[in-house]
Amino acid sequence: MAQAVRQQHGPLSFLNSDGKAHPVENSLAAATVLLGALAFITAQFHGLHLVSSWSGLAGVATGAWGQMISATTGERFLLIVGMGAAAFGLLLGMAHGGLFGGVIG
Repeated sequence: MAQAVRQQHGPLSFLNSDGKAHPVENSLAAATVLLGALAFITAQFHGLHLVSSWSGLAGVATGAWGQMISATTGERFLLIVGMGAAAFGLLLGMAHGGLFGGVIG
């Protein structure tokens, strides 16, 4: 046997299930989850609609780009969860005042 099979250990080892490192894809997945969490949490407060709508928009955009270049199922799972939270925050932020509510106009 030329190469021994190695078990990957670590909290995020499921992201690299193919045995290769994917730093760009993993970074996009992490950024999408963080932006989605920020958008989801700030969407619960009416006065933070600017933060929730902009972070939601950024989370949806990062998640969409991450979906196009993702390599493993673990990355796609995190991207979908993050994009769902970001979309929720974006839509609730839009309902509370939008991207420019009160700043322009």
